[in-house]
Amino acid sequence: MAHHHDTKQVLNRLSRAIGHLEAVKKMVEEGQDCSQVLIQLAAVKSALNNTGKIILKDHINHCIVEAVETGDKKALEDLSAAIDQFMK
Repeated sequence: MAHHHDTKQVLNRLSRAIGHLEAVKKMVEEGQDCSQVLIQLAAVKSALNNTGKIILKDHINHCIVEAVETGDKKALEDLSAAIDQFMK
């Protein structure tokens, strides 16, 4: 399949999410307020979901378009399975 076009953007977002998650871990280690920890975890979760959306859009716009053009039904089945896992 084609290479992904948004790799740098995805890597930057993942790096930020990792840094944010490390900060949340430190909050827990320091015994900070649970409600604040939950709020920060929600922010990390949102960041990861948004990163997933970028990957999904890139995949659809490039890999899936190519798969449709070449009749690659397996790529469509794989995408459907990946979406099911992502949405859990």
